[in-house]
Amino acid sequence: MSHRAALAQIPELLSIAAPPGVVRIPPEWNVPLSDRAARLLDAAPLRRLSQISQLGLVGLVYPGATHSRLEHSLGVYRNALLFLQRLVATDRFAEIVEPRGGERFLLAALLHDVGHWPFCHPTEDMQLPGLPRHEVRARRIITQTEIADRIRDDWNVDPERVCDLLDGNCDSDETQVLTSLLSGPIDVDKVDYLVRDSLHAGVPYGRNFDVGRLIASLAIHPTRPRLAITDKGRTAAEMMVFSRYIMFSEVYWHPTVRAATAMLQRAVYQLHERLDMDGICELTDAPWIERLLMASAGTDVQWLAQGLFGAQRRLFKEIAQFSVLDSPQIHASLAGRSYPWLVRCSETFARLASVEIGRRVGPTHVLIDAPPKKLEVDINVDVVDEQGFVRTLGDVSPVAAVLARQQFDNYVKRVRIFVLPELRHSLSPNQACQILERAVEQTPPDR
Repeated sequence: MSHRAALAQIPELLSIAAPPGVVRIPPEWNVPLSDRAARLLDAAPLRRLSQISQLGLVGLVYPGATHSRLEHSLGVYRNALLFLQRLVATDRFAEIVEPRGGERFLLAALLHDVGHWPFCHPTEDMQLPGLPRHEVRARRIITQTEIADRIRDDWNVDPERVCDLLDGNCDSDETQVLTSLLSGPIDVDKVDYLVRDSLHAGVPYGRNFDVGRLIASLAIHPTRPRLAITDKGRTAAEMMVFSRYIMFSEVYWHPTVRAATAMLQRAVYQLHERLDMDGICELTDAPWIERLLMASAGTDVQWLAQGLFGAQRRLFKEIAQFSVLDSPQIHASLAGRSYPWLVRCSETFARLASVEIGRRVGPTHVLIDAPPKKLEVDINVDVVDEQGFVRTLGDVSPVAAVLARQQFDNYVKRVRIFVLPELRHSLSPNQACQILERAVEQTPPDR
């Protein structure tokens, strides 16, 4: 039997047409489940994801954005089935990927978020001692829990090889191809979260690209082992880039969401020696929040935790913001800095502001939110025309290139200064700018 024929016989692909069972997720989608996929879904590590919010603090701004990481994982798994169904029909994919590889890909898609904990990304970004990377936790869960037994017994797949896909350990052409389906400019994760997050947030921005057209255009690069699209999918890919830009601008990096994120990070930073950092990664949302509130009692960040998770919402207010376009020097001096340095800089800012306005500004009354340097929007998906000529999306779409490189990271991801609500009108943006410049100069560099 040829690779293509054997790939087409993967039980999960057969289940698309006649599923033994289905699970229903928004927006009115059926996710076909083979018997062995259903057994994985019932395992405790995956069930745990049903009690972890996909968007965390975004729900403070968009009340409907409370969907779970389990719902998202099912959406990613559904996309993986659709990606695989499309690519199995192409000669290039069948030349590179064996049936076992296709099964590894489906497993990786379903399990890709299994290592996450509540508010994972903002806490992980601080790189606190004792806090593992979610990829490390995922490997432990996949290889050392009941998940490993079900993968070996039901799928006859090595759990370590599933983790290799999630870690991007590209030791072969097959692994490189499958990794590009899981993490790349167009992947099963992004195609789901844009649509799903937009739906639950109640905004249209992440649903303004043609998913069906995009999937129908999927191909494998003619000379390199990675995902590409045909020229017929170019417009859908352009719209996907635009959707990501707007979602980051209006949802993920909404100023109020960033204020809440800065509050959470500062509270966890101040309390991390009181918290069992490895232990809290085992929790779901409600006990995680309870643990944070208990640890904050009687400390100078108790009111930060209460403002986020107490009976009454009380969030910091923005007094100034700086993008690389309008304030390149300030942005460059803060973007990509370590979190401890940002804390020291904010404390220096608070001390200088106290003198400036003639009233006490406490060390936790000012929060500086600065973006990482890494680019979020990678637009370099390869576009293959009818003659087999390959160019990147940025080459064939000036609009996509501008959105990704100039507008997205350089404009949306701003440096922001947040303060207590009652201090909001005590400092003008110009004063804040001047104080920040002095605070940066006076804050010693990391050792």
